[in-house]
Amino acid sequence: MSNHEHHENTAHKPVKRSGMSRRQFLSYTLGGAGAFMAAGMSLPMIRFAVDPILKKKAGGTWIKVVEENKITNDPQEFKFNIHQVDGWYVSDPELSAWISKDSSGNFFALSPVCKHLGCTISWNTEKNNEYVCPCHNAHYTKDGKNLTVAPKPLDEYELKIDKGWVYLGPIKANTRV
Repeated sequence: MSNHEHHENTAHKPVKRSGMSRRQFLSYTLGGAGAFMAAGMSLPMIRFAVDPILKKKAGGTWIKVVEENKITNDPQEFKFNIHQVDGWYVSDPELSAWISKDSSGNFFALSPVCKHLGCTISWNTEKNNEYVCPCHNAHYTKDGKNLTVAPKPLDEYELKIDKGWVYLGPIKANTRV
């Protein structure tokens, strides 16, 4: 009898132990994954809640870029920094704009980001008075109209002139083409 009882005990012990550790293991992993998922979910929600505030701020931001008298009929590239506060992350990314005057003397500024795959375009590199993207040879007119490769015209910056300075605002879809 005692022999049989002893056998039963040893048979039960490992099962019990592994059962516990397995349950612990599961609750650890599920708990960890749950916490991880909760954190992942709350980030976009926080962002979603903060976004409208960020957008309002960004909308009112005008950056003083260049003196009005420096602008010619030929597009020139001007670099400027914008001060961004994105949640807790503050940065001053450098942007650039191609600013020129049109035949009526109106100033306008185009984004250098090619609408094909986001490379940076240059002006007149092929001596044809067009913007050319070095990556896939997209071409644009001086107004930013897409001629080849790219699906859309270049984006435009909001632009205003104040006391002899050109100010650039947020990027908008091209209004010129």
